[in-house]
Amino acid sequence: MRSFLALSTLALSILGGSAASATRLKELVSIEGVRDNQLVGYGIVVGLNGTGDKRQTVFSAQSLANMLQRMGVTVTPSAILVRNTAAVIVTASLAPFAQPGTRIDVTAAAVGDASNLQGGLLVMTPLKAADGQVYAMAQGSVVTGGFVAGRGSNSQTTNHPTVGRLPDGAIVEKAPPSVAPGPILRIQLRRADFTTASRIAQAVNKKFSAGETHLAQAENPGLIVVHVPPSYAQRGVEFVAEIENLQVDPDRSLKVVINERTGTVVLGKELKIAPISILHGGLTVEIQTSYAVSQPEMLSQGKTVVTPQTAVAVKENAARNIALKDGATVEDLVRALTAIGATARDVIAILQSLRAAGALDAEVEVL
Repeated sequence: MRSFLALSTLALSILGGSAASATRLKELVSIEGVRDNQLVGYGIVVGLNGTGDKRQTVFSAQSLANMLQRMGVTVTPSAILVRNTAAVIVTASLAPFAQPGTRIDVTAAAVGDASNLQGGLLVMTPLKAADGQVYAMAQGSVVTGGFVAGRGSNSQTTNHPTVGRLPDGAIVEKAPPSVAPGPILRIQLRRADFTTASRIAQAVNKKFSAGETHLAQAENPGLIVVHVPPSYAQRGVEFVAEIENLQVDPDRSLKVVINERTGTVVLGKELKIAPISILHGGLTVEIQTSYAVSQPEMLSQGKTVVTPQTAVAVKENAARNIALKDGATVEDLVRALTAIGATARDVIAILQSLRAAGALDAEVEVL
């Protein structure tokens, strides 16, 4: 419990000691059409040391037979008993404007009953996007973050050996559909907010607009439309770079985030608390029952008797009181609660009570 309190106090102190600062637009927005594309494919991993798919996984044998047939070897899938092969699903994320010939990382995960992909080799696998077209080809050694040692019941498994990565394991064969900068730039906020969108439009107009002409306009809390000025008509990339480096103060809503599983509480310094008095105390009642056994003397006519004995112990901690003045902040609350020895669980209960009492004007989110 002490470690929970230390963690909560540390998080609160960090947030309380830092003031709001300007942020680059690059961290707040993205350009419409400039986005990653998800790729997926089905492939075969070979070279496993007897840890591949078993006979129950029918599609792995069929896939191996089809691959061998394309290489001029005809074999019946039902006659194949190969435990060094595993069927996998291969996924990757294709960055915008990725050019043919560049390499990307891929992930391979077993879809059958293979127990370990360690040491396997992924055979050439086409990776397709949502439109069904092939954008990359994956092939290479599978690197797993775990392993299996031992055999049978005397084995030890670390992490997930049925999922592996191929660093630079795929080569881009076709450029993804990305929208190049044009005469109109559409900027999307990663977190929609009316105030932040208005500030971004004002910052762009202050930087690039001349006179009363406004190049940027916030259409909604999540989208700002910017008309590229004539001086940047042939320099769209440079204009986007200028936009990304503009400094804006984003507006952040007041929120209290509580993680009851770990006892972590995160709050902002701007959070104000109304005048309130908090009474913190505890009452502990412990009831214990023991049994006394009475044995009769030898050769007597008595019987063994079991007598229950009940003891009641009551322990009440001294009530602890803190008072917060008008205009108190989160920092004042943390210091006061720490002074009376409150734990992280106590802080969570107190914050929830403050919200219910109307003394905490902030959104409370419980993870």
